[in-house]
Amino acid sequence: MNPGDRLPPLEIPVTRTLIVAGAIASRDYQDVHHDPELARQKGSPDIFMNILTTNGLVGRYITDRFGPRAELRRVAIRLGAPNHPGDTMVLTGTVEKVDGDIVTVRVVGANGIGKHVTGTVTVRVPA
Repeated sequence: MNPGDRLPPLEIPVTRTLIVAGAIASRDYQDVHHDPELARQKGSPDIFMNILTTNGLVGRYITDRFGPRAELRRVAIRLGAPNHPGDTMVLTGTVEKVDGDIVTVRVVGANGIGKHVTGTVTVRVPA
């Protein structure tokens, strides 16, 4: 890995099941993550993915690309456009820095309405 290298993209279908299951698994019971009618009453066109699910998907993206021995050291993300059911999020990454076995990757997850997540992930990749 060298700075500037691009990681292969990962397409994630954003299903209603993924959104609800991610919210339940992370114990986030806010209605906007499972009740379409209440989400609409609060101004959203539908339910949307929570940040903990997004964080997990970003971690999966990095560990899938760097292998089973990869160790996440730091995940710093910011949400943008919401992930709604029926869309697809495409995660991409660019290596920013390599220091021995520590790699920093800039990650972007985009969907049909814009950038859902942006941030950096620092990962240790043992030799």
